[in-house]
Amino acid sequence: CVDNLDLLRIAPGGSFGRFIIWTEGAFKKLAEIYGTPKGGAPMKKGYHLPRAAMENADLARIINSSEVQSVLRAKLEAPVSHARKSNAMKRKSVMETLNPGSTERKAALQKASEKGTSEFTEVQKAKKARVEASKKHNKQHKKGDDTFYKTLMKAFEAKAAEAAAKKEAEAEGEDEE
Repeated sequence: CVDNLDLLRIAPGGSFGRFIIWTEGAFKKLAEIYGTPKGGAPMKKGYHLPRAAMENADLARIINSSEVQSVLRAKLEAPVSHARKSNAMKRKSVMETLNPGSTERKAALQKASEKGTSEFTEVQKAKKARVEASKKHNKQHKKGDDTFYKTLMKAFEAKAAEAAAKKEAEAEGEDEE
């Protein structure tokens, strides 16, 4: 029935490929309803069949023809792509190229912080010697009243005592008047 075409009858499920036999009368009826490419549709006012965008559908042959190729510009070269930079703090191999020996130093620091290793005992001995040297230096050079803080506070106390004496003198001067 050409008068009321239904997509679900022509292509059930929306997938094309169903075998349909059309009669000559059906084609004449379609031409009467929708018209022909040369003429309009007599039953549908103002309707024209869509025209093909290209007369020749062999696009590859058209593009590769000498007429088209002579007008086109030359092919552009692809821009140079640079290698992606990687973070040396996250990738050990990159850190090793930038800072040779970094993995060995890192391993040595790791061993120095693990208890029970010989490196850990060496670090602890060095730390103990450093603390002892600091204590010895403090005993020799910072005696009681000679420390920086105490000398600073003595200077402040002297100024504070002078200011207090001035205030007392002024207060006594006001009392006499």
